[in-house]
Amino acid sequence: MGKKIKKEVEPPPKDVFDPLSVESKKAATVVLMLTSPEEEVLSKACEALYKFAAKGEENKLTLLELGALEPLFKLVTHEDPVVRRNATMVLGIMASHNDVKKSLRQLDVTSAFIARLAPEEDVVIHEFASLCLVHMAVEYNSKVQIFEQGGLEPLIRLLGSPDPDVKKNCVECIYNMVQDFQSRAAIRELNVIPPLLDLLKSDYPIIQLLALKTLGIISIDRETRVMLREHQGLDHLFKILETKEFNDLHVEALGVVANCLEDVDTMQLIQETGGLRKLLAFAEVSTLTDFQKNAAKAIAKAAYEPENRKILNEQEVEKCLVTLLGTDNDGTKIAASQAISAMCENLASKQTIGTLGIPQLVQLLSSDNEEVKEAAATAVVNLTTAHLGNASAVAEADGIEPLISLLSAKRDGAVASAATVLTNLAIQEPLRLSIQSHGIMTAIVEPLHSTNSIVQSRAALAVAAIGCDADARTELRNSGGLEPLVKLLHSKHDEVRRNACWAVMVCAGDVLTAAEMTRLGALDILEDINLSIGRKNNFSEAALDKILDHNLPQKYSQMGFLTSSNIIADGFYDYGQVKPGVKLLSLEELSTQELNDHRAIILIYAKSPELEVAAPPVPAEEKSQEAPSARVGSSVSSTTRKISRERASSVEDKPESPGRSSSISKGSSREKGSRKGKGKKEEEKPKEEEIEPVMPKIVEEVPEKALWFPPVDSILMDYITEVSKTILPLATTKEQVVALAQFVADKMGGPIERDRLHEFSWELHISEIEFELKCNVVPVGKINKGTFYHRALLFKVLADRIGIGCSLVHGEYNRGWNEVKLVDDSPLGIPGLLLPPQVYIVDLMYQPGNLMKEGSPESDHYRRI
Repeated sequence: MGKKIKKEVEPPPKDVFDPLSVESKKAATVVLMLTSPEEEVLSKACEALYKFAAKGEENKLTLLELGALEPLFKLVTHEDPVVRRNATMVLGIMASHNDVKKSLRQLDVTSAFIARLAPEEDVVIHEFASLCLVHMAVEYNSKVQIFEQGGLEPLIRLLGSPDPDVKKNCVECIYNMVQDFQSRAAIRELNVIPPLLDLLKSDYPIIQLLALKTLGIISIDRETRVMLREHQGLDHLFKILETKEFNDLHVEALGVVANCLEDVDTMQLIQETGGLRKLLAFAEVSTLTDFQKNAAKAIAKAAYEPENRKILNEQEVEKCLVTLLGTDNDGTKIAASQAISAMCENLASKQTIGTLGIPQLVQLLSSDNEEVKEAAATAVVNLTTAHLGNASAVAEADGIEPLISLLSAKRDGAVASAATVLTNLAIQEPLRLSIQSHGIMTAIVEPLHSTNSIVQSRAALAVAAIGCDADARTELRNSGGLEPLVKLLHSKHDEVRRNACWAVMVCAGDVLTAAEMTRLGALDILEDINLSIGRKNNFSEAALDKILDHNLPQKYSQMGFLTSSNIIADGFYDYGQVKPGVKLLSLEELSTQELNDHRAIILIYAKSPELEVAAPPVPAEEKSQEAPSARVGSSVSSTTRKISRERASSVEDKPESPGRSSSISKGSSREKGSRKGKGKKEEEKPKEEEIEPVMPKIVEEVPEKALWFPPVDSILMDYITEVSKTILPLATTKEQVVALAQFVADKMGGPIERDRLHEFSWELHISEIEFELKCNVVPVGKINKGTFYHRALLFKVLADRIGIGCSLVHGEYNRGWNEVKLVDDSPLGIPGLLLPPQVYIVDLMYQPGNLMKEGSPESDHYRRI
């Protein structure tokens, strides 16, 4: 081990130059002697130049500048062996200088030096020719030249040279060459494995080290690993690992073993011979941090193969990895975390590591080293994915707080992994609530702003997982998280866009959040996405539908349908069908438009009069300018509106009477003046007393800004009251549906014969109402002659008020219909036999109350002309 490689010619001290002096002019004289025809002069000159060049890099450069390189190269092929030897020695030692190497490449010297490796050449020529090739093989073009000129074969042959310097130079040159894949493939065919394994027995550590380095490179290829196994290479490697005196070679030997572990056959062989158990034991007790780190890396590489994971699990590799997590070296912690990530593909390993290692991994999440935090977070991702027990263990180890802190980490990988772990934990409601209590929605805003697509995707997914709670949505909205979330809808990355749509869909679960996202442009972006075949995804349509659920007029006009869960509230209006991307004007804007010949806009507004506060008195001059019925709607001050809302809230919060709808009207209409309510007097009296004290203040205040709201549809209020009294108490849903259909038809012109439908002049009737109101907006209660879509709308409104689930669909050519789900009676007459509900179309025109089964010819005819 401790021996030094012999040198054929020992360089003299730097202060000696014999027979020439050190002066450059003397060196120049010797260079001139290289052209002498006398062999003895040539030999002496080369010998002198070797001694001069051996003194340092400056002297090598001096010789280059004096033009010694070209004549020396010519002497490399001289017929006299002594001249040839001495010239090769000079160039071999000079080749370490970068400028000299550059000039040698220009002279194309590789073939000449390869020729000097021939068996008949002197061993000293072998040494210095191979040394020159070592320096040349550092550069890619020279590697190619050596390869193409057949240099590998003589280099491999000389690995068996009796001279250690020749062995050292040849194995080093081969090591440089095999960095290129072409040389790796060729060297395998030249049977390089046996001589390299022999070099592992060398007495010289440098030779052993270079042999191991070379084996480490060429064992990347599977075919070479097979050859290594066939030549009992693993025995040589484990012999080194088991020898304490060779601890300086342990890391390189482990590198070769690590490559071999990738093959299942080799892994099985190592396991059967007890080598794997030894390797894990070495890793746990080794004092070499690089060895421990590389051992963890070897396990990680091997664990990518399912069969290897099984073998490693049988050898209880998890205990070793958890031990390595506790070392003081950050590199080892990172490698162990990465190995744990790979082993988590094995369910048994995931379970074992979760039990043993989660507390330590949670501690590493707070490490000062950013790479350690990232590796630990990635390991926790794999441990908690599809494993509820490990997710709970992370929370029990107080992992939620450091995970949320990681959302502001410097490394994108750490941020993405932290978001993913939190998403995994959020599957369990108690953990989700705990995560929310730590301010997750505030912390997630920064990752949503990230420019890294993986971070964006994982952050959006976390929002989707946690945003199902109302408090979480409020926190996200108040923290400014909706704006970056909506911007992610523009992403060109499919996964980012998909997860952003998912998060938007979840967050649109309440009115305020949906309204804010609409203001930020989410509606427009989603509509654009859904028009694109390439960008549309499973969640984009659902997200659009969810946002539109809080803007039912837009949804009905754009989508052409309302589901049973879309409850029509006061302020809804049917504008008619519009194309995607067309935004409806507000009801106020539509009400102030000049009368036109466009389709009438049907208004739903039946608020109880006690929920409205009278507007301040209108000056006489204003009254004279416009009749009360000239425009739909009126204005109040913002203060009045605020009190009206408070009053409405106090009334709506009261419990409903049994069998009554909370929306039943009890008061007066603005259009028809004061009417006595139908409720009890003792119920009305306190309401009047409540409002009176604040009225003088309202009148005295100066309005900040006039707010518009629609007029009350007193006829619709009466409809609601009537159906609540007469239809709501009916025993079955089917009876309610039939009765309601007959009620609606009766209010809108009665049954119509199919062949006389064209005589039903509903258009003229609607035009007369518009002319009467001087407005394009028509309250639904005013319509006495309504066609399909008028009747379907009224049916949906009344059904929603008394709790009948039904959808509303807008067809073509003024068609509209309602769909209800009813459970048929058991065809076998078996009591308690539950059948799936059937969808029926409700006839409101021809035979009001007739229920037509979905898909039947009768229902198809009803929906089409």
